[in-house]
Amino acid sequence: MRTGIYGNVQSGRIGVVLVCLLLLTALAGCSRLLPRSQEVTRSKWHSFEQIKAAYDQIVPGSSLADLAAMGFDLEKTPNLQLLNATELAVLFQSTPPEALPAELQGCLNQPDACRACVYDLQRLHSRRVGNFWADFFNFHRKTAVSGWRFKMLLVLHRDQVVYRLWSGTAAIATCREERNPLGPLQSSGDRLLRLAY
Repeated sequence: MRTGIYGNVQSGRIGVVLVCLLLLTALAGCSRLLPRSQEVTRSKWHSFEQIKAAYDQIVPGSSLADLAAMGFDLEKTPNLQLLNATELAVLFQSTPPEALPAELQGCLNQPDACRACVYDLQRLHSRRVGNFWADFFNFHRKTAVSGWRFKMLLVLHRDQVVYRLWSGTAAIATCREERNPLGPLQSSGDRLLRLAY
């Protein structure tokens, strides 16, 4: 009787192991199980072209009302950073004053009437690619990052735009690879040292 129960338990275990092996075989190389992430600055613009087109509408002399109509409301637009005159001066401290546009010099010389805003937008999508098991056991991890980034500076003197500047990357495409010959044991040495101390 005991042998029968023991035999049933053993065959049950073998069945579970076989099911697990079948599942593992089915998942081998399945990249859909690899992690994905994204970093998005919330805004009304969903592409580099959209934000660049909006920026191009800003001209010297644009008022706060004009900016708000274009989507750049200094009080309500999320993630728009306001700079005071001191913070603005730090941005241009390495540039000789004579090299700056006259309107910008005049603004910096009247700190009470001068302010600026920085708008930094980005949409970055990160996904791990490659073999699932090599990634899972930490032997080889490959991460692909794609997206775009746009950053602009607006300088206002008495609430009118006197200077603007932008920078950015219309198409980001990078790849990061990590190779660990020891796989999951690669970082165990560090863990053992931490435990020792």
